[in-house]
Amino acid sequence: MVEVVETVWGRGGELVLRRDGDAYEVIENGVFLMDTRNGESERLLVTGALDRPGARLLIGGLGVGFSLRAALDAGAASVVVVEREPAVIAWNRSGPLRTVHGDALADPRVRVVEADLVSWLWDTEERFDALCLDIDNGPEWTVTDGNAALYSDAGLVRLRSLLTPGGVLAVWSAGAAPAFASRLREHFGAVREVPVEVPRGEPDVLWFARS
Repeated sequence: MVEVVETVWGRGGELVLRRDGDAYEVIENGVFLMDTRNGESERLLVTGALDRPGARLLIGGLGVGFSLRAALDAGAASVVVVEREPAVIAWNRSGPLRTVHGDALADPRVRVVEADLVSWLWDTEERFDALCLDIDNGPEWTVTDGNAALYSDAGLVRLRSLLTPGGVLAVWSAGAAPAFASRLREHFGAVREVPVEVPRGEPDVLWFARS
């Protein structure tokens, strides 16, 4: 039986946190965004990008905290998490999602920024060893129209400029995106595409692109 835990009006529209058995789900404007059932690809998004000790990492999209927990467990020196929805931050910081990641937001290595990721990336002067982006269902299935700028040629140029030498851009998708993959290879020297099998539907896809 599915139970609605909370419904709020967020920056992107209606956000619903609901519980289905032991799992939590987040729905935005009627579209499924994430749940706590698996998280393999969300963890791999980070562990596949962190190949140096003491890395400085940015995670775009807090989600249910799987990626953040993986970054901390992998030994990241610092993690900046950019999340635009106050409710998602609250559900993770002091709400029911806190138990999913072992209260990862309380770790002193973590800084949470409440902001629209696209705008924040265009304004920041910070540099990172890895940028891990998981704010959409994929480059061709964005949650809001404005997010498409991240996956454009101009967006990829900007993202590469925010990486330290040899840094890695990691992008999560709920499915294949051939046009984006081709564009990514035009802007980065080495690109690895990794499909991740999921219990239902087509595999998730991760891209790891080195500057």
